[in-house]
Amino acid sequence: MRASAQDGQAGVELVALLPVVVLVVLAVAQLLAAGAAREAAGAAAQAGAMARRQGGDPAAAVRAAAPGWARDRVSVRVTGRRVDVRIVPRALLPGAGLLAARAHADAGPPA
Repeated sequence: MRASAQDGQAGVELVALLPVVVLVVLAVAQLLAAGAAREAAGAAAQAGAMARRQGGDPAAAVRAAAPGWARDRVSVRVTGRRVDVRIVPRALLPGAGLLAARAHADAGPPA
């Protein structure tokens, strides 16, 4: 039996479409990583604010509350009773730093 030209055309189309599918999958994964970073930043900021309220070290509390993958990607700024946290997700695509998650929490009024 002889292969038709259409069989070859379908294979070429599949090979041409594969990079687009891979790019879409990586983009979705990058957005999921950004969402995870946002959740982690929020939880870490809360931990830092609680530590600040209790007289502890907010930066240490933020780093302890951050998930393992984020500990080397977190930055903390404490201004008065406000704790600001920034976490950069792992880069699956160029420009992932633009998806950095930022969160803040306030330790409340002085006791």
